[in-house]
Amino acid sequence: MSIFREKRSPYRVFDRDISRARGEAVLRINILAIKVLAEMLKTTLGPRGMDKIVVETSGEWFVTNDGATILQKIDVRHPAAKLLIEVAKAQDKEVGDGTTSAVILAGELLSRALYLLQLKLHPSIIINGYKRALDIALKEMNKRARAVSLNDHEILERICKTSLMSKNLGFATDHIVRIAINAFQKIVKDQLREISIDKENVLIVKKLGKSLSESILVEGIVIDKGVAHPLMPKRVVNAKIALISSPLKIEKAWCKAELVLRSMADIKQIVEEEIRYLKENVVEKILKIGANVILCENEIDEIVQALLAKNNIMAVKRVRTSDMWRLTKATGGKLVASLKDLSEADLGIAGTVEEIKIGHDKLVLVKDCPKARSVSILLRAGSKRQLDEAERALNDALMNLITLTSKLRYVPGGGAIEMALASIIRKEAKKYPNKEQLPMLAFADSLEVIPRTLADNAGMDSTDVLMRLRSMHEKGDYAYGIEANSKKLVNMFEAGILEPVKLKEQVLKNAFEIASMILRVDDIYMGLDFFEKPPEPEDKNVPPISESEKS
Repeated sequence: MSIFREKRSPYRVFDRDISRARGEAVLRINILAIKVLAEMLKTTLGPRGMDKIVVETSGEWFVTNDGATILQKIDVRHPAAKLLIEVAKAQDKEVGDGTTSAVILAGELLSRALYLLQLKLHPSIIINGYKRALDIALKEMNKRARAVSLNDHEILERICKTSLMSKNLGFATDHIVRIAINAFQKIVKDQLREISIDKENVLIVKKLGKSLSESILVEGIVIDKGVAHPLMPKRVVNAKIALISSPLKIEKAWCKAELVLRSMADIKQIVEEEIRYLKENVVEKILKIGANVILCENEIDEIVQALLAKNNIMAVKRVRTSDMWRLTKATGGKLVASLKDLSEADLGIAGTVEEIKIGHDKLVLVKDCPKARSVSILLRAGSKRQLDEAERALNDALMNLITLTSKLRYVPGGGAIEMALASIIRKEAKKYPNKEQLPMLAFADSLEVIPRTLADNAGMDSTDVLMRLRSMHEKGDYAYGIEANSKKLVNMFEAGILEPVKLKEQVLKNAFEIASMILRVDDIYMGLDFFEKPPEPEDKNVPPISESEKS
């Protein structure tokens, strides 16, 4: 026995309230947190997916099956779950769809990784095997993808309908698809050389009333304001539009002399001088340039409004900055900082500018713009929740089309491409040693969670479906997947169930990133306040329940 005894350090490294977990226990905790979210979203996948009612802390509630919306609205505390939500938000921002698939796939990858950890495989070996399988999947997916032209209206329509299969749009689905495609083709028309389409070029304005089938596409901008003065014209044809950011009012330095008011005549003289100044420096300047519509980001003086109305000029004040930016793209005009900088070359043009009334709200439509590179969609529905769901559906459809422009290639949906990639990875895994095979085979098995979930949600026998699909894909029929509505296994290209290749790539990449990040964590430190404290009694005069009373 050693004569030297190990002495305890008199200094505390961590606070008493710090809890530490490490090793396999940490992985189990984190993987369980991810699996909870994955299991929650599983039943929402596909056209036969179920809806969720989400009640926020404020008491507001909504019904949806959109994975990104559900994850953004629920309140989670576990850091691993928060990490998953952040990656899901990035997926939604990048491609606008596929969030549910990415979360479900990440949950499956981590579940199978937990089994591999029990077989004493090191996390780095699992991550390397997953990465190797991911590279094979991305390479083979591009080989099986088909090229598409942006003028191929039929393919664009099928891609849109695939993204909207799980949305509750009813008889208005075809109408929403047409609106999405027309809006996409308008904004993509002048940007084909760049192939970098901005979703912000499409403005969605929601108004209650009528039905979804009465939603319209405006080749221009919808301004959620009315005209500034009741005597101004409510409709202007062949509009020449001035876009001004500064207020149209008297400048502070217009009169530097000190004014002494001795009578009512002096007040009248000052008012007349104000009118003369505004007429000469504002209204006559606008008339000289030839503008007949004024859209101002700031305030317009009441005297200026009256003078503009007298000269048959329409004006809208306090237009939002984002709308002014879109108006420059829609009308071809230039936003000027001051009226002094305005010239005839800065004017935008539009076929018609008119004010319409919807319920108690007034809108100004700047439409029929020949140079339009920004468009608006006026969504109508009978309820606020239906409007919100339609907006989410429209966003998904537009983002699928915009995502398509990045590679101009598409793959079969309905779980077909996942089954094909799983079959290929299993064959490639045989080329590697036994220990390296296991993570690759686990990745292949994880890919099958997508068709399995689609089959379960459609009420099919998922085990039978997977066996039949495996047999088809082994024979080379890689386009066969699940048509959930008819509960049949069909060729997805022929059925028109198509998805952009970029979308599927992002699903695989994000699922792998989530799994690898979680597997790299081997230590976690938590304060006791991380766990929820028991709620205080409503009446503070009432003492808390004692342990004896609880028993």
